[in-house]
Amino acid sequence: MLGRLVGALDRAAAIVACALVVALLVDVSLGAITRSLGDPLIWTDELARFLMVWLAVAGWIVASRKRLHVRIRFFQDLLPARSHRSVEVAIQLAMALFGALILVYGVGLVAKNRDLEATTLPIAMAWMYVPLLPAGAVTLMQAIRELVAALPVRALRRSGSEEAE
Repeated sequence: MLGRLVGALDRAAAIVACALVVALLVDVSLGAITRSLGDPLIWTDELARFLMVWLAVAGWIVASRKRLHVRIRFFQDLLPARSHRSVEVAIQLAMALFGALILVYGVGLVAKNRDLEATTLPIAMAWMYVPLLPAGAVTLMQAIRELVAALPVRALRRSGSEEAE
């Protein structure tokens, strides 16, 4: 059941990313067309900035979930297996910390900008920072998942048997 939920959330993230690409394309096209007609819609530029932030974060989430993000493992792959695993654990701990910090600071940014209105749109500037919340949460959860996968099976069994005693 959890696998189906995760799969549905992954598909939703991909659909949101596609919808954002289409919305950005429509917005930028509308801005270009109205400018060429001599009567520009000023709000299209600000909306494009909002959509770009949301699209970048949606791409971040999709790439993280599919493990398509850029990662250079050249030096890590030169290490012996035990050191390789230790470096992987350290990297995943750092990613979990990064995700937690993005989440915590994102909450603060949303709260601080809740009362500040955008220049040309009737929405709060907090919406510029809202995408940080799912990005931080997904980064944190993905790092925890990969951290558990990187831990040696014996260590997991040992900690499980200690809890049972």
